Amino acid sequence: MTIHREGYQSIGIGALIFGILNVLSFTFLSGTWPAITLIIFVLTLGLFLFLVSFFRIPNRPLTIADNQIICPADGKVVVIEEIVDEEYFKDKRIQVSVFMSPANVHVNRNPMSGEVIYNQYHKGKYLVAWHPKSSTENERWSVAVKNNYGTILYKQIAGALAKRICNYTTVGQQVKQTEEYGFIKFGSRVDILLPVGTKINVQLNEVVKGGVTVLATW
Repeated sequence: MTIHREGYQSIGIGALIFGILNVLSFTFLSGTWPAITLIIFVLTLGLFLFLVSFFRIPNRPLTIADNQIICPADGKVVVIEEIVDEEYFKDKRIQVSVFMSPANVHVNRNPMSGEVIYNQYHKGKYLVAWHPKSSTENERWSVAVKNNYGTILYKQIAGALAKRICNYTTVGQQVKQTEEYGFIKFGSRVDILLPVGTKINVQLNEVVKGGVTVLATW
C-alpha cells in the first residue's frame, strides 16, 4: 500500500493537529483527568488513522481487456438506468453510477484505453452524492474517451462532503485502461455513460473495485 500524493498535505496537517492536541492534553490534563487524556488520544489517533486510510492506494491486480469497460472507482453501484445525456452525447445512454463512501479508496482509474476527446469542469451544488440531481447539478468533472469500440463519458461528482475534484486528463491525451486519471476528496460518486445496448456486467447494490471489476462489455 502507498499513500496518494493528494494526501500529503492533509496528512501532514492531521499529524500536526494530532501532536499538538495530545501534547496539550498530556501536559495539562493527564494529572487531573487521566481518563479524558486517554479518550482524547484514542479519538484523535482514530481520526488520524482514518485520514491516512482515506488516501491509501492498495496493491491489487488490475484488469486489462480491450473489449471490456472497467469500474473507475471503488464503491457500490447505486444507479443502472437509461437516461438522455444533455451534456455531450445529446441522446440516450445507459448510466451506471458508483457511490464512494469516505471509507472507500478514492483513486479514479480510466475505464478503457483511448483518446480524451472532451474534458470539462462544471461548478455546481453539493447535494448528497446519491441524490438523483447530483449528476447534473453538483460540482463535477466530465471526461469523454474514444477508441475503436466506441465512446464513453465518465463524471467525477462532488457530494456533500467532497469539496475537491482532481482530474489529470487533457483533450488529445492518450490514456491507458486502469491508469489513474483523478481523485475526489472525502466521499462522492462517479457516473459512467455507455452506449445503449452495451452489456452491463454489474448489478444494483453490488460492491465494486476500481481497476478490477468489469463494469460492462462492448
